[in-house]
Amino acid sequence: MITRKVQQQVIDTLNQGLVSIVYGARQVGKTTLAKQIAKNYKKPLYLNCDDPVVVNSLTEKSAIELRSYIGDSNLVIIDEAQRVENIGISIKLIHDTYPEIKLLVTGSSSLDLSNKITEPLTGRSIETILYPLSVEEVSANPTELAANANIIMVRGGYPGMWKLSAETAFDRLSNIATNYLYRDAFSPKVLYDQTIINNLLRLLAYQIGSEVNYSELGRKLSINNETVKRYIDLLEKAFIIFRRNQYRRNQRAEIGKLRKIYFTDLGIRNALLDDFKPLELRNDVGALWENFCVIERLKYIQNQNMRVRSFYWRNSDKREVDIIEEEGGILRAFECKFSSKKQPKPPVDFIRSYPDTYFSVVSPNNFTESLLSRSQHKPS
Repeated sequence: MITRKVQQQVIDTLNQGLVSIVYGARQVGKTTLAKQIAKNYKKPLYLNCDDPVVVNSLTEKSAIELRSYIGDSNLVIIDEAQRVENIGISIKLIHDTYPEIKLLVTGSSSLDLSNKITEPLTGRSIETILYPLSVEEVSANPTELAANANIIMVRGGYPGMWKLSAETAFDRLSNIATNYLYRDAFSPKVLYDQTIINNLLRLLAYQIGSEVNYSELGRKLSINNETVKRYIDLLEKAFIIFRRNQYRRNQRAEIGKLRKIYFTDLGIRNALLDDFKPLELRNDVGALWENFCVIERLKYIQNQNMRVRSFYWRNSDKREVDIIEEEGGILRAFECKFSSKKQPKPPVDFIRSYPDTYFSVVSPNNFTESLLSRSQHKPS
């Protein structure tokens, strides 16, 4: 079994006497992570909130009733907690009344769950995002990283895909994309058109690596800008996609600008397009590589518990830098190039504006040294 990089972060949170909240899409391994951590406790209790009996037992109960239900468990795992109305109040009651009980809470929708727990658990919890498996997590040793990167670009990082035949893996990814993708993005209270959502995701899948214009998407889908924004916001909160804004030192200048949208998992992206061809037969390798680099860097930042703000840079001449990071006054830049034949230099305008930036070109030959580390290289 693969040990997730964030596992120790969750354990540390519990040991601090805080509630650990683990967010992540369906099927990424939240339950497996929780049960792996539970092995460290003598009397863990696992509660699956997809079960209506569990939901009823946690809804609008007193501290005494909750303790009766929990019994003498020293770790309580509340899985898919967004299913329970006012779950934040119940968690607060347990945490405040019985501090000896450790609480590990998972959720597949940051919108539903955060709305229910943010206020009650202020100062009492730490949140962690569990992404699909990273290339580091699936590689037993450094010699496997390059080959596994190629696999992730087609299959993605959902657990179990590595042990399946190609045909079975692609069938499973298509099933996840069809049956699970929207399950937590849109609650029964949210009105939406599934055909439009499908078409929106397909449009976004074709545009990875390119700037996205909400007005253009709205015209293609025959919906208004506000609906486009609302759908994209919900899809992001369900961990299907994520947005990146342009980098500006003037924070006000970021507002209203174009943005890029990437997929949290490339296997899901490819399933939406029904395109699982190997890399050597594809014409979108550059875009796949950029999305791979952006999400793998995001996983690395999460796994290393780094405090980083991430962007991209683009000027009026359409010169770009794919990843810009701010961390403690340090500015890092990464340009993602699948072909290593020609190593580009940073755009002159960018270096003129940000001369102290540490710049790296990320290719399949060097991504472990540049992308999966804190190494820094000044532009020449």
